[in-house]
Amino acid sequence: MISVIQRVRSARVEVEGRITGRIEQGLLALVCAERGDSEQEADRLLAKLLKLRIFQDEAGKMNRSVQDVAGGLLVVSQFTLAADTRGGNRPSFTGAAVPEEGRRLYEYFVDRARQMHPLVQTGEFAADMQVHLVNDGPVTIPLRIEPSALA
Repeated sequence: MISVIQRVRSARVEVEGRITGRIEQGLLALVCAERGDSEQEADRLLAKLLKLRIFQDEAGKMNRSVQDVAGGLLVVSQFTLAADTRGGNRPSFTGAAVPEEGRRLYEYFVDRARQMHPLVQTGEFAADMQVHLVNDGPVTIPLRIEPSALA
């Protein structure tokens, strides 16, 4: 699975003029399931995301996680993270999970996130979304969890 996370002061997602998710301080996580991904990759990505120490402590060092600062988590599906641009000017998205599997893994990821973190908001799978954010830092980090060889 692939994710791009952004440390935010605030973020919201709108679909057709209505807000589907909104957080204050926390993480905006753009998430993409790739072909071959399973619940195992989703669990590993979520664990990494929740423990990643990218919030400042009293000394100004990035030493706290989103859980440590009681921040929000805004999870947005984004299949375009799987873009392959090596072959020309039009990206190929064949590396992304097929829509049904992508939706299943996205919903699994969100359900697990809600079990492990008190404040989880979302976008809407496969919708035309407008994402508004105030990136804090800016801090933007790509994460990729490769399928396990044990799977």
